[in-house]
Amino acid sequence: MNQPLTATPIDADRLLVSVVIVSWNTRELLRACLQSVREAACDLPGAVGIVVVDNASQDGSAEMVREAFPEVDLVRNASNVGFAAANNQGIRRMRGRYVLLLNPDTEGRAGFLRTLVSFLEAHAETGAVGPRVLGAKGEHQVSCYPLPTLGRELWRLFHLDGIRPRGTYPTSLFEATTPQRVESMLGACLLVRRDALEDAGLLDEQFFIYTEEIDLCRRLQDRGWRLYWIPQSVIVHHGGASTTQVALRMFVELYRSKVQYFRKHFGRRGAIGYKAVLVAAALPRMGLASVAMAVRPAQRAKWRVLLTNYSTLLAQLPAL
Repeated sequence: MNQPLTATPIDADRLLVSVVIVSWNTRELLRACLQSVREAACDLPGAVGIVVVDNASQDGSAEMVREAFPEVDLVRNASNVGFAAANNQGIRRMRGRYVLLLNPDTEGRAGFLRTLVSFLEAHAETGAVGPRVLGAKGEHQVSCYPLPTLGRELWRLFHLDGIRPRGTYPTSLFEATTPQRVESMLGACLLVRRDALEDAGLLDEQFFIYTEEIDLCRRLQDRGWRLYWIPQSVIVHHGGASTTQVALRMFVELYRSKVQYFRKHFGRRGAIGYKAVLVAAALPRMGLASVAMAVRPAQRAKWRVLLTNYSTLLAQLPAL
């Protein structure tokens, strides 16, 4: 169910950008992220409001925000309500013309936000834009994808994109230096036009974590909005700062969200079909892991993790 967009009594109706950051036990990365946003805000022609929604962190994240970034609107949840729900809390707090959904483990390079805003200002038909994403060592991270289908998911899970890109875009797109129209983008940094959000609705809270941004991108396009990947805008994404703390649970949640995506957009048969794809991908991985644990004892711990992940997924798959 798509969440409606409603205003709150916060005095921020004339903002250019509302920045929404959902955090869970990422204190020092969050500090660096907020500093980069603070610097980026000085580069814009309009006001920027920042909302941090803390999902019951236990590492002092909320206290750090209050002390080091007093200009930030801090929301403290008593429990972890999920990534989509917490983002919706933040979106409702301020009514900027544009909404930046930003992960706490990201840092924007100089001009990243100005570049994204400028593109939306110049292209009224565009509903959302995303930047080029680099890893902590400067490596390229894939940050846009074709929308999922059963065929694309099967292709991707069997690593066939090296033969012919189908589940991902061709490498040539990521070497581009000009904006590229795409179907979905990584939610680690996504700038969305508020008018587009009012049209398509907020993040679907049935997705606790993962795939909520893909669902949003699909709904935006269903309403006629275009999406663009802007390689001139660059962020660094450290990745997995929150999810690695509960890695096995997040592995299952990733595929729970994908099953939900196929159920929502392709019906019951779509969900069953995707579960079949997961079984087809999981069984050979489990077999490989079992053999590798026997013949490569030095790497047993690594292969045990893979075996545990997929055996847990298959055990829980009927209920997903």
